[in-house]
Amino acid sequence: MQTVKFNNDDPKSKEFAQVLNFRVNEFFKQNGICKKGNVQIHIKTLITFAGYILPFLGIILYQPGPLIALPLTAVMGLSMAGAWLNVIHDAIHGAYSRNKTVNRIISYSGNFFGVSSNNWKIQHNIKHHTHTNIEDHDEDIAPKALIRFTPHSRLLKIHKFQFIYAWILYGLGTFFWVIAKDFVKFNKYTKEGLVQKFSMGVRKELSILILTKILYFSLILGIPLLFTEYSVPEILSGFVVLHICAGLGLAVIFQPAHLLEEVAYPLPDQNGQMEYSWIVHQLYTSVNFANKNRLLSWYAGGLNFQIEHHLYPSVCHVHYRHISKIVEETAIEYGYPYYTRESFFGTLWAHTMMLKKLGRSFLL
Repeated sequence: MQTVKFNNDDPKSKEFAQVLNFRVNEFFKQNGICKKGNVQIHIKTLITFAGYILPFLGIILYQPGPLIALPLTAVMGLSMAGAWLNVIHDAIHGAYSRNKTVNRIISYSGNFFGVSSNNWKIQHNIKHHTHTNIEDHDEDIAPKALIRFTPHSRLLKIHKFQFIYAWILYGLGTFFWVIAKDFVKFNKYTKEGLVQKFSMGVRKELSILILTKILYFSLILGIPLLFTEYSVPEILSGFVVLHICAGLGLAVIFQPAHLLEEVAYPLPDQNGQMEYSWIVHQLYTSVNFANKNRLLSWYAGGLNFQIEHHLYPSVCHVHYRHISKIVEETAIEYGYPYYTRESFFGTLWAHTMMLKKLGRSFLL
């Protein structure tokens, strides 16, 4: 794979980065605020994990009928997505706590939901954040399950309908992840040398992956099978509903952030050189949305402030709202874009229309 080199020596972008970092650091310094998590994220941890555990206990202990049990599994799915968006995601970025051990423990709690935290770290932190929207480098835009995410990838006839069926596949995202994707990704990242480089080692990570998968399926399927009167189809239905809600909960936050009409899909030249510096590249490839919607921002883990997240991933998301004005004003001052949309549902529609456009033409 071609090595990508960002134009970090560009004088204008170097000055922009220095000024922006100074202003952001001064905000934290002058207000006596730690860049890592605070009581807000601790409360979110309790709420999202309780939203997953308590409905499950209620289902097991009281065995309600489908009209109650299925909505409870939906709450579990949305809480699973909420835990990943708010808690585990920050921990994987080292933003949850100043204590590295705490971050590591919280990171691995993601395996409790059936998804490998280490695979997520490699795909998200290493590949996506480093090479945002760059074909063949950012796995988030790699063609998958018949969805075309970039104008540079192969166009198929089936893509004409992707703006419709993509949402079905989004809903099945975590379902496939817990069953098969983790093992596929682990094998791939091991061959690429990434597991060796960014984890405790292949054997340890494989052991953790296998053991936590066994634990996850023993809890989520084994306990209902052994200790309730629910039939196998009923249990599997609950499992599917859980993951559809989790998949959609994650998709409506992550997918629009880099897949709207205004974002760029830049390619390196034949020498692997990118046009912009890394920090400026993030401005051209990221979009904020619904920043005034406090409820959405709470559930999204601040990831609707996607620009701030990509510029400062090691800063806890609870601070993004406070530094967003600094980022926006500095970007505009230097003539760089700061893409933002006001409406959440309008953004989802715009993302859907972007999928439609990508499904019908090579050119944007």
